Amino acid sequence: MNVAKWLILALLALPLAELAAFIAVAAMIDFAWALALILAGSLTGVLILRHAGGNHIARVRVALSDGGVTALQADGSGFLVLLAGILLLIPGFITDIAGLLLLIAPLRQTFADRLRGDTPPRQDGIVDLEPEQWRRVPDPALPDRHDKDNRG
Repeated sequence: MNVAKWLILALLALPLAELAAFIAVAAMIDFAWALALILAGSLTGVLILRHAGGNHIARVRVALSDGGVTALQADGSGFLVLLAGILLLIPGFITDIAGLLLLIAPLRQTFADRLRGDTPPRQDGIVDLEPEQWRRVPDPALPDRHDKDNRG
């Protein structure tokens, strides 16, 4: 199954999972408290979208007017805060937990690095490159080893 089919399946299953999570939470803490938590999460999402979302949208407009698409790509954490606000706005405990996780700065930075394809640096000082990313360049300061191999 390709990614698009899995995404559509996940989007169709999300309301059922949210309903099951709501029923489970309501059974544990009471219906009124569960509903209050859902409303508090949605209100938090609105506040985040009004505060951080407005700033991010203003940055997007400036970047697009300057023609800088790379500025948009570098601002991954701002987009993730916007996504967190949208997830909190959607009623449900699963999306609220995902939105709250995106609001934690170290997790958001790790997620942004993964989205950009950045890999964490190795601790042993070795840089791993793909074969197409490097080529051999002769160093004129080093003696030519091929001449020594031919002489003796």
